[in-house]
Amino acid sequence: MRLRRVMIAAPKSGSGKTTITCALLKVLQDRGEKALSYKCGPDYIDPMFHEKAIGIPSGNLDTFFTGEDETRRILTGNAKEENIAVIEGVMGLFDGLGGSREEGSSYHLAKVTKTPIILVIDVKGMGGRSIIPLLAGFLFYDKEQMIKGVLLNRISEGCYKTVKPMIEEELQISVLGFFPDVEDLCIESRYLGLVMPYELDGIKKKLQKMAEKLENTISVSAIMEIAERAEELEVEEEGREGKTFAEEKARPIGRPVIAVAKDEAFCFYYGENLLLLEKIGAEIKYFSPIWDQELPSGCHGILLGGGYPELHAEKLSSNHGMRRSIRQAVKSGMPIVAECGGFMYLHTFLTGQDGTSYAMVGTIPGKCFYTDRLVRFGYIEIQEEGGFFLPKGKRIKGHEFHYFDSTDNGNGAMAVKPVTGRSYPCIIAGENYWMGFPHLYYPSNPEFARAFVEKMARYKSMLEEGRI
Repeated sequence: MRLRRVMIAAPKSGSGKTTITCALLKVLQDRGEKALSYKCGPDYIDPMFHEKAIGIPSGNLDTFFTGEDETRRILTGNAKEENIAVIEGVMGLFDGLGGSREEGSSYHLAKVTKTPIILVIDVKGMGGRSIIPLLAGFLFYDKEQMIKGVLLNRISEGCYKTVKPMIEEELQISVLGFFPDVEDLCIESRYLGLVMPYELDGIKKKLQKMAEKLENTISVSAIMEIAERAEELEVEEEGREGKTFAEEKARPIGRPVIAVAKDEAFCFYYGENLLLLEKIGAEIKYFSPIWDQELPSGCHGILLGGGYPELHAEKLSSNHGMRRSIRQAVKSGMPIVAECGGFMYLHTFLTGQDGTSYAMVGTIPGKCFYTDRLVRFGYIEIQEEGGFFLPKGKRIKGHEFHYFDSTDNGNGAMAVKPVTGRSYPCIIAGENYWMGFPHLYYPSNPEFARAFVEKMARYKSMLEEGRI
């Protein structure tokens, strides 16, 4: 497939990838281009930002979660040849698993998908003679010659005019433009990443200003030429095993309904996870633990995803009806999966950054509390001990990224770091529940999703037969 595409990457986090990506997507949208966006890695917030604030279809591409063939299939799955795809990199260009392996890095993704790279360099506080050796090192390390252009971020026009010819003469790489250091055009962040789109006042006006600035200082036509020159991408057909899981419906009874929490507090979901649940046989009904008073009528399972429950703890706590509804449903044996923010919500208490404790659902005795440090970070593979959701000996891939901790993280599974092999217990698991901090990527082991749907189907059958 010949899909126009380009990756916006950088030597390190905080270089301006998100600002440039959002501004570029807005420019493409304003020009009438049918743009798609993807985020490299497991981040939920950037794709949500692209979709909610700009209105661009977005998703994740992650070579650790999906391997090379499946990653290419995801990239091309919903794309047409008239589309142009912009991929935002993660961390530093070459930073992969454990900081020591190429897998999972932006560079690995670019290689796997044959996507040309535009490198954004934050040059504030640097002179031209220092920019050149930094860039020279990245070009030397780029063995596949994927870097096709450079953008300079946080630099004045005067300095840019001096530095651009120096770089191009010495390194034979095109400098496509610059983005000035304008504080009010920055997109704010917090400890898990960007703030949510709905939290930013006047975000659409800010994005429009960013796009106008980019149009004036960066050659969008040069970026599009680079995207046009991306190689044709060959995608192998999906394997028979994958089709079996994708086409299979819940058996032997009708479609169970899964209540999926989705509001300001709970919004971190992989689209592929929800799609897989639907393809296996579940019907999704969304609900809000903040605003709704009870679970959706006729539901047979609950999915509480990640998010920022700590920012909405008072509202969650004051919604006694929803807390009681979830507590009673779990007590009745309704299957539930809770990840990170959803796991926090199920505790008896949640203590925020200011030390205030709020009553939560109470399904899990104990409390979650803010630690002022990153408790867990990075990719993991999870192997369950009891065989409730995963066959014994089988693993599912996921990741953790949280500043909160719990008085009971569970010991129903072991999390294994893929590079070091270091392991630690996690997950409160039983016949009908899986609750813990790790975020899971269901397609990495579809048996997890199938087990969840089958448990909901059994619950539905028992409900209809009056056994609950």
